[in-house]
Amino acid sequence: MEKEVISIIANRKTKSMVEKVASIIFVCCAIVSIVAVISITGYMIISGTPAIFEVGLSDILFSNVWAPTASHPQFGILNIILTSIIGVFMAICIGVPIGVLTAVNLAEIASPKVKKIIKSAIELLAGIPSVVYGLLGILIINPLMYQLELLIFKDSTTHQFTGGSNLISAIIVLAIMILPTLINITETSLNAVPDDYRKSSLALGASQMQTIFRVVLPAAKNGIMSAIVLGVGRAIGEVMAILLVAGNSVNFPLPFNSVRFLTTGIVSEMGYASGTHREVLFTIGLVLFVFILVINLVLTYILKKGDENGK
Repeated sequence: MEKEVISIIANRKTKSMVEKVASIIFVCCAIVSIVAVISITGYMIISGTPAIFEVGLSDILFSNVWAPTASHPQFGILNIILTSIIGVFMAICIGVPIGVLTAVNLAEIASPKVKKIIKSAIELLAGIPSVVYGLLGILIINPLMYQLELLIFKDSTTHQFTGGSNLISAIIVLAIMILPTLINITETSLNAVPDDYRKSSLALGASQMQTIFRVVLPAAKNGIMSAIVLGVGRAIGEVMAILLVAGNSVNFPLPFNSVRFLTTGIVSEMGYASGTHREVLFTIGLVLFVFILVINLVLTYILKKGDENGK
């Protein structure tokens, strides 16, 4: 009896020690995460603000003339900002419906055989490097866009042909690239919805489609919004594929114009930039950082509003 009591006490002490060590590890991880966020934010502010004071905020954000190597340099990034906003927004508009409906098919409708095939394809899609997406865009999407460009502007004397390297090509590539993230996270969210919700809805006479769209999807909305946030982050942060298919010229973001995104603007010129030019590239990075922060805050606000309305 005494041995059993001693054994129980020893087990409790061991569990207590394990819990204390685990607690310390979790706290350290949280501190590292907080320090990393603060460090990144501080670095972006310190690196991105000197050009604002030197060139002027309005001359950078609200001018559409980008000529950093001219005799009288101009650093307007308005067209680049508009390109990123429009490109990411359109990619999300295309990718989200396809991704969500594919996830619905996998989680609620598809047979095990079909599900296995689609899951394998999605996993393969997720593992493809971004440069390969860019090469496929050059080989497949750009020639198709060029043929469409010839068809639409064959009689135009003012249109500047881009060989298919334009905003539409970039949007299509971005929409394809965000699909694996959207599908995987949305499917996980749908699978996490309790089966009781489905059974209760079906028992009340709802059809399978009504159950999916009126019960399951609303119950999984937080996970779906998280998938959209991560998809937006992937689309905003993409560089190589966009650099290959978008043309990388600073123009107003019309569908058939060669365009430049915020990320590609930094990558394409950082190698040779110096002085004020280099500082402005860091300012573009700061704008990109603020852009992502605002999107996350807006989506979080929408989620909270949805939860309050649901209550």
